[in-house]
Amino acid sequence: MGEAAEEVIRAYKFLLRPTSRQEQALTEMLRDHCALYNAALQERRDAYRHVSKTRVRYGDQSAQLKHIRAEVIEQARWSFSSQQATLRRLDKAFQAFLRRVKAGQAPGYPRFRGVGRFDTVEFPKDGDGCRWDSSPEGPQTRVRLQGVGHVRVHQHRAVKGLVKTVSVKREGRRWYVVVVCDQVPAEPLPVTGSIVGIDVGVVHFYTDSSGHHEPNPRPGNAAEAALMEAHRYLSTFPRRSRSKRRRAAARKVAKLHRKVQRQRLDFHHKAALALVRGHDVIAHESLNIAGMTKVPKPKADESGGFLPNGAAAKGGLNKSILDAAWSQFLSILANKAERAGRQVVPVNAANTSRTCPECGHCSKDNRLTQADFRCASCGYAANADYVGALNILNRAGLALCDVA
Repeated sequence: MGEAAEEVIRAYKFLLRPTSRQEQALTEMLRDHCALYNAALQERRDAYRHVSKTRVRYGDQSAQLKHIRAEVIEQARWSFSSQQATLRRLDKAFQAFLRRVKAGQAPGYPRFRGVGRFDTVEFPKDGDGCRWDSSPEGPQTRVRLQGVGHVRVHQHRAVKGLVKTVSVKREGRRWYVVVVCDQVPAEPLPVTGSIVGIDVGVVHFYTDSSGHHEPNPRPGNAAEAALMEAHRYLSTFPRRSRSKRRRAAARKVAKLHRKVQRQRLDFHHKAALALVRGHDVIAHESLNIAGMTKVPKPKADESGGFLPNGAAAKGGLNKSILDAAWSQFLSILANKAERAGRQVVPVNAANTSRTCPECGHCSKDNRLTQADFRCASCGYAANADYVGALNILNRAGLALCDVA
């Protein structure tokens, strides 16, 4: 087992409690940064189309900020560094676009942002346009933002390490501050001597190598009826309508989706924490979730129609996989393990549920149903998810031996 890192990078997210005037100022800050983002995007588009395919880069646009702030009074109110971060954000979008073009993938040209879809402003350095006034003893912490003032923060835990960046984020009608800290001391947990393999699924969220099945809460499925009704009501209004009732209906849909997101995130944190506290090494499958949730390609027949391709059944499976959000869970698990001095081992996912853990025989005939496994060679029978977890554990043991 590798040694735990002494220091890690960690992000803290806290709820802001702005006054009505501060909330108005925060809204105006997002609006002006959105306008800057869109203007910079328009400049890049125009330069490429009309000036012999000229490419405008971040350095060119950053150099114009001084003149923009002198001419546009609204832009002069805000932090120069935060505006540079917004321009850098656009530059990253273009870099990603060019990288996808070179790789032959669907490029996805950067798009203009509506005011309601630009929700984050980043301050790349504490003390430059913002100041994190930490108070570990109580919840009366405040963050000072240029053009907004000292905003109250509901600090529910102490911030450790060196504050590097501060971001302000809007989620619906709530405001949050995200503080990213470097040099956060790791907090190793006591050694347990336990190694476990987990097999994630949709019937059970995961099954471990000791036979425990973690129930899948399915937050999206539980809220499906309410979401369908809210979406149905929203669809009764024209898309270009700006009426109060349509805005209220859209807010309700967004509120339900955020509730599902918070429920899923809360479950992932608790499940990951339980695994990290109970085991020194946690092994899981290395999954290509994007490939697993692809829509099946249509199959054309000779008459110009289409043959059945299982898209309906695959759509239901994709929905369940995305509701479980394995990628988010495994990312949270890796972060918690790093801070606690634990080790997470991803292993090859091929045939983990088709291989007999007793004799090693691998065949699709071993998997009778979704839940049942019976080896066609030696007759070993068990739950298929449990068999997968055992095989993951065995492969992790071999991987650790190779490293040692």
